[in-house]
Amino acid sequence: MDKFVINGGNALRGEIPVNGSKNSALPALAAALLTAEPVTLHRIPRVRDIRTMQRLLVDVGAKVDVEDGAVRLEAAKIVSPEAPYELVKTMRASSLVLGPLVARAGRARVSLPGGCAIGARPINLHIFGLEQLGARIEQSHGYIEAVAPDGLRGASVHFDRITVTGTEDLMMAAVLAKGETVLRNAAREPEVMDLAELLIKMGAKIEGAGTSTIRIQGVAELGGAEHTIIADRIEAGTFMVAGAITGGDVTVTGCNVEHVGALVAKLQQAGAEVTQPGADSVRVRATGKLRSVDMTTEEYPGFATDLQAQYMALMTQAEGIAIIVETIFENRFMHAQEMARMGANIRVDGKQAMVAGPRALSGAGVIASDLRASASLVLAALVAKGETVIDRVYHIDRGYEKIEQKLAAAGARIERVE
Repeated sequence: MDKFVINGGNALRGEIPVNGSKNSALPALAAALLTAEPVTLHRIPRVRDIRTMQRLLVDVGAKVDVEDGAVRLEAAKIVSPEAPYELVKTMRASSLVLGPLVARAGRARVSLPGGCAIGARPINLHIFGLEQLGARIEQSHGYIEAVAPDGLRGASVHFDRITVTGTEDLMMAAVLAKGETVLRNAAREPEVMDLAELLIKMGAKIEGAGTSTIRIQGVAELGGAEHTIIADRIEAGTFMVAGAITGGDVTVTGCNVEHVGALVAKLQQAGAEVTQPGADSVRVRATGKLRSVDMTTEEYPGFATDLQAQYMALMTQAEGIAIIVETIFENRFMHAQEMARMGANIRVDGKQAMVAGPRALSGAGVIASDLRASASLVLAALVAKGETVIDRVYHIDRGYEKIEQKLAAAGARIERVE
């Protein structure tokens, strides 16, 4: 099991490039199941979750070719519309194949998803939506079995709560349903808009992606397409915080600054200087002392829950008390106790964490509990005195490609140890 060994104290300087979005690539890969024709996707990150999804698609019957950052998929025939537990137990996004398989093959058997232990991500919203579209669904032995032998039909679906993967799953199912489907209280995330753009290239009729109401007119079949995935806004945000927390000067390149607008606002309020030197780059400089700023996670365009842990690390170095409220997942403060081992002053009370700073952190042995928590521990280690050893970095490999190499190129003293 790999570990990161980090010696803190260096201010990061220079450019750090951003990869394509993992959270956008996963539904895009699943969308390839909707057509028998080839789908070519560019800027697919080479991370663990992506490899798991590609193996799943091969099991289903797709041909997957990876070359020079592009992935070419061809699902001429659905051989086995099943996502087994053994394959998807480490990945939350397995539910994204449920809608495409039911729409294309008329049936699907998908294991309940695994992944990070950060709280419930209710798949009941997926199930409810598919039932509205006419699928018959049973749940037993840890699997969801959905059947629609006569095809899906359009319907009006109102989500009880905003769900990104639920919106994406239902949107993919609805593109091949008969008639019109209207998704209300839909997620507005950039990843939803990116998936809609791909589906439209494939021949789907979708309006309203990026708003809370999405209208889909079903078509008889979809064709092939070529598409470039958007930049990973969470990776971009992580590197922006790295620049601020180390008192450095970092330019994050290849990103969409609009997608990290909520983080930009918080960094500026905290005293960091944030500028945009180019159309797809953002520069973060820490020119003085950081100030504590309260933050509440929200659905897009609010502050992303996937950046909450990184922001908490930043607040350990800010003057004052910051109150961080987590509204999306109930177990997403597990990194707090590991930061406390490094000297952070954090008190957790339910969905709220109070961070008092600035605190001089010291290196320690810590354990990564989930994907974004591991990123936050890396950030804390960058400013800690002495050596920090982070165990279970396979979590960070699920969503960040060669993060240690990118940070090292900007001056971090970090290495991966097998």
